[in-house]
Amino acid sequence: MISFSVHPEVYKTSVETGLRNILEDMWIRSLRRGDGTIFIISGFANYNGGARFYKILKEHTENGGRVVAILGGSASQRLSSKQVVHALLECGAEVFLINRKRILHAKCYGFLTENGEQSAVITSGNFTAPGLSQNIEASVYLKNQALSDASFSWCDLVNKMFDQNWQYYQCLIDPLSPHWNLLYDETPQGYVLDEVDQETLIVKLVPTDTNRIQANPGDISGRGSQYFWLSKDCFDFFPPLTIHNQRGWKGTLSAFINLDYVDLGISEQVRITFEAENNLDFRLGTGRLRYTKMAEPGDLACITRISEDSYELRIIRQNNPAYKMLDLFAPNFIGSRGKRYGYIDSQQFFSIL
Repeated sequence: MISFSVHPEVYKTSVETGLRNILEDMWIRSLRRGDGTIFIISGFANYNGGARFYKILKEHTENGGRVVAILGGSASQRLSSKQVVHALLECGAEVFLINRKRILHAKCYGFLTENGEQSAVITSGNFTAPGLSQNIEASVYLKNQALSDASFSWCDLVNKMFDQNWQYYQCLIDPLSPHWNLLYDETPQGYVLDEVDQETLIVKLVPTDTNRIQANPGDISGRGSQYFWLSKDCFDFFPPLTIHNQRGWKGTLSAFINLDYVDLGISEQVRITFEAENNLDFRLGTGRLRYTKMAEPGDLACITRISEDSYELRIIRQNNPAYKMLDLFAPNFIGSRGKRYGYIDSQQFFSIL
């Protein structure tokens, strides 16, 4: 079987709408934990690119399987990060860096089982948050029969790569190992955002988001955590989700961000959480809005990325003159209750406001 897709949700020939969905089908639904080897070949890699899969990779190696990752490294360019390599090593993966003048540009993912069954995806998408979510990427998903017809072999491919006269490093946890000099640090450094990252996430709110905001102090409906439920495709919109709960990879991955509640005139540090084991959605803590009556179902929450870890939150009420125009930028449905989301260039967003 062969399937093809262009994401985000541009075109597809099967049920998989993009690279993340293909990898979920290949590594989660189609492969028994511990059976054979999972392969990751990508010139660029960052922590959130693997956030959806660390739990699966760890379970695979714990059950006797292997994970082999070949990534690009450079002392002068931001190719692969220290955070993603450390996470892969913690999952039990064998991680290799290619350090060469010509950047590793192949992106191939797949598996080879103990009985010789193979799957592979050949794609333009790197093992990064943008590569798996909002970048426009094309992917070809090839299953066992198609690979057999093409005489493809994962073992031959990897062996041929290692046979080349390239400078390889096998990564080790040891912080003094020289390969760490070929990796960049994803910790927010105060860089000016690239133009492509200057975006605003627009979310149409539903009762789940606003019940506690509309509640009165003491109401049962006001109990519990106040958060906005976001989409599954926010990996490239938030910082590395390197904080995991005490149960290891099996609960949540999260990060702290600085959030400016523009409508309240309050700024504070809040948590953004990826529900890695539950419903796979992102949740943004918005506790300051509890009991304020500042949002109701149908309003828009507009989250503007200001820097690597700083954001602004604005609530656009349905009687705001900008509402109808901004609502058009949230065409993607989440779930079945009318919740939608989308992105808009921040310069255009402020122009509309």
